[in-house]
Amino acid sequence: MSDLSAFSLTGKRVLVTGANTGIGQGIAVSVGRAGGEVVAVGRSSMAETVEKVEAAGGRIVPLACDLADGDAVKSLIDRVSEEGGPLDGLVNNAGIIRRAASIELSEADWDEVIDLNLKVAFLLSQAFGRRLLAERREGRIVNIASLLSFQGGIRVASYTASKHGVLGVTRILANEWASQGINVNAIAPGYIVSNNTEALRADSDRNAAILERIPAGRWGTPDDIGDAAVFLLAPASRYLHGAVIPVDGGWLAR
Repeated sequence: MSDLSAFSLTGKRVLVTGANTGIGQGIAVSVGRAGGEVVAVGRSSMAETVEKVEAAGGRIVPLACDLADGDAVKSLIDRVSEEGGPLDGLVNNAGIIRRAASIELSEADWDEVIDLNLKVAFLLSQAFGRRLLAERREGRIVNIASLLSFQGGIRVASYTASKHGVLGVTRILANEWASQGINVNAIAPGYIVSNNTEALRADSDRNAAILERIPAGRWGTPDDIGDAAVFLLAPASRYLHGAVIPVDGGWLAR
């Protein structure tokens, strides 16, 4: 009989931000399917995610939290740990995008994107890492980066800056915490069917150009990202630190 325990999350508790839809929902479902308990964080209804995780045989605890609220962010890890038990993994997925020419991008849009995509990811990682170190426990952090962690893009200045930052934060935390048994890695999704890419998919010319470049010949799905996240949360990736895995259908290889 095959032993796949290195790829199992049985007995693990994982917090996933932005789990109400898209990539976050896909990650939540994959974690549940792998045997983990999902703490699904989002500011809107989690009903669909709960249904999908439970249908996959997983366990889920939905938790409403507005990550634009700084006080809520700073207390989230402690709150979840004290109310439901220790966390073993954190997936920083929540993010937004604002599209505008760089000369037109407002300061408010810049701040909103940087705050959620980068600052919140760092603060949650900081709080989780602080708790793991104090308790002398191992743990896993998976940050959701982007192809725009490597490329410049067009009309997405704040998003590009935030995702370059996410990759940098992944690497510095890995440098500081790897020796303590805390794995910090990232996934760089390619073009995935989600709310953030709805405008691109609705533009027939842009959609065709994107598909033409993807060797796999299709847009990715949230499950594609979710299954990669399970690997980074599971024992099988024990020697990965500071890595970024493009899950992009081959986009960066072109």
